[in-house]
Amino acid sequence: MDKRNGIVREQIQGSRTLSNYIVVLILSLAGISFFLVGLSSYLNMNLFPLTDTSQLSFLPQGITMLFYGFLAILISIFLIINIALDVGSGYNEFSKEDELVRVVRRSLSSKQELVFLTYPLNSIKKIKVEFKQGLNPRNNILLILKDQREIPLYPAQKYISIAEIEQKAIELSEFLSLPLENNFTSI
Repeated sequence: MDKRNGIVREQIQGSRTLSNYIVVLILSLAGISFFLVGLSSYLNMNLFPLTDTSQLSFLPQGITMLFYGFLAILISIFLIINIALDVGSGYNEFSKEDELVRVVRRSLSSKQELVFLTYPLNSIKKIKVEFKQGLNPRNNILLILKDQREIPLYPAQKYISIAEIEQKAIELSEFLSLPLENNFTSI
């Protein structure tokens, strides 16, 4: 957290993560491979030099390979667009000067639009730390507004350690002079 003159600003990483690059690489290679094998079975020629596709019949194996390859290529193109636009990146800003909380994120739009949420400090009831364990563990800090809306401060796909999330929540609670609530859920 970057603290200056009554303002705390924290940068949020978007889609440009190492794991996304690895997923795109694997998905693209697998998708192209499956697509070429399926197309080879349709054209009765070997377009994929790593294997012999002459024994593969187009129905049902070839068409299935073609479908899965095409689907993997489409998903990898979607992920490449997400990475190029850096969807989800932005910042959280807590300003005592303006008495505002700003949550800003990049959206998936060709216009590079920002999702810009602003809340007055006096509309925030408390800060809640959420810990969910189980098959899909998730830790997050939520702003609880007086009308009971919960505003997450970190992307759901980013896992933050319990110690780090507790430290950030304590610092934020002290800075904003708001009560802190713990919510531990085990599934």
